[in-house]
Amino acid sequence: MIAGQRKHSLPDKYLAAGLWLLLLFSTAYSQEPIRFDEHFSDKGMRINFYMVGEAKEEQIIIHSIYQEELWPESKTNLTNSFNHGRYFIKVYEVASNKLIYARGFDCQFGEYRTTTPALNGVKKVFQRAVRIPWPRHRVNVVFEGRDRKNLLQPLTVVTIDPEDYRHLRESGQAGDEVFEIKKSGPPAERVDLVFLAEGYREEEKEKFVGDVKRFSGYLFEVEPYRSNQQKFNIYGVFRPSAESGTDEPRQKIYKNTVLKASFNALDLDRYLLTEEGFLIREMAARAPYDAIVILVNSKRYGGGGIYNDYCITTVDNQASKGVFLHEFGHSFAGLADEYYTSDVSYNEFYPPGVEPLEPNITALLDPENLKWKDLLSPGISIPTEYGKEEIEKLQAERRANLQEMNRALEEARKKNLKDRDIKKLQDRFLAKDKTIAERIKAVREKYRDLEDKVGAFEGAGYASRGLYRPMIYCIMISSPKMEFCRVCQRAIQQMIDYYSR
Repeated sequence: MIAGQRKHSLPDKYLAAGLWLLLLFSTAYSQEPIRFDEHFSDKGMRINFYMVGEAKEEQIIIHSIYQEELWPESKTNLTNSFNHGRYFIKVYEVASNKLIYARGFDCQFGEYRTTTPALNGVKKVFQRAVRIPWPRHRVNVVFEGRDRKNLLQPLTVVTIDPEDYRHLRESGQAGDEVFEIKKSGPPAERVDLVFLAEGYREEEKEKFVGDVKRFSGYLFEVEPYRSNQQKFNIYGVFRPSAESGTDEPRQKIYKNTVLKASFNALDLDRYLLTEEGFLIREMAARAPYDAIVILVNSKRYGGGGIYNDYCITTVDNQASKGVFLHEFGHSFAGLADEYYTSDVSYNEFYPPGVEPLEPNITALLDPENLKWKDLLSPGISIPTEYGKEEIEKLQAERRANLQEMNRALEEARKKNLKDRDIKKLQDRFLAKDKTIAERIKAVREKYRDLEDKVGAFEGAGYASRGLYRPMIYCIMISSPKMEFCRVCQRAIQQMIDYYSR
């Protein structure tokens, strides 16, 4: 039975808050370990729900509950210490009010709330699913969301009876084919990674299997995945699409595919996502899974990653390896983007004066207690000067020079100047560009000894000012060596340990 579903409106918000506080204080001093077999059966409970709203209001509406055949996640780490995710699900036994499961997550709706349409009051609906172990007794499931200060606030409380006959116990689609690529141990003691096929026709099945092997191989080329290969199980789930490829709305390209993935997510041309949240989990459940990767059969550059939801990437672009490793960093380990010079659809994705949740960026509100303080290089200055201001000034000068060149060449062509005169004009601008590039290189050379140091380098999380990253280079910004910085490596290692212990 499902009860107590509430909209996050003013009166009900306080009713939900009252129950939330009661649950919080009733468990605040409980130090007893949670024994999986006492509270759960070895099955998964998938809760499908809708997230509805805009920037100022959000509502969670439960759609359906499914039973999955196996609980593949850890049976010992049930209330993890990670603070990742803009949302949380917490499970309390009704009889004792004991917290027996907790996990953070993100979703596309959480990103949508920071866009201009959401700020203008345009409501949207997104599908999302979360999975908890199948409880033995009635439970209160509390959904929480972050406010602008990153504090968790109650959104919805539902009571679930595991014996309710309305819970769906259907098996997955019979036509799916499951491929076991790598098996290192029992699912509950390994990181179970499942790859889903998107935009592969029936005759492209072997290509999909090859792509799964290739991309899982990419993962094990970099640390800390390379040192933890034996902690992973790898699976592929193939469901054929009617057409190859994926939607590219701005290019007027539309494909009939299983998961309906599309570029132009949140009106950003390169951003590739799917809104089929229910179908993703239904398809993934054909194999044991802790983390999901959707492989899109396309040559175009692009992808996306949402923490504790899924990673998605195209497979045949020359940059696909880097995109995959970057986006999987988001979805698996809750890592933030460290770049700050690219256009995004968000408005104040990280509110000023609030410490970000992610482990690899900081607002540096307390320089003496930096979240990666124990990894700092000896003698490093905080914040760390690395020539950013000078480089940015030179880069702006370089862009202005190239823009001026394009305008001058256009005018020259309109005046029908001779080719040799146009070339002389172009060469003058290119010579200046070369000089500026050499000056940028000289500045970077001056700080080359910092490239292997951990400090606090300004520029991260889409902001040129006020947010800091641990190292100059990392896969979460750009990395000439295709490496994660040491802070990101630790965060990934902690997540591997969470699933594999």
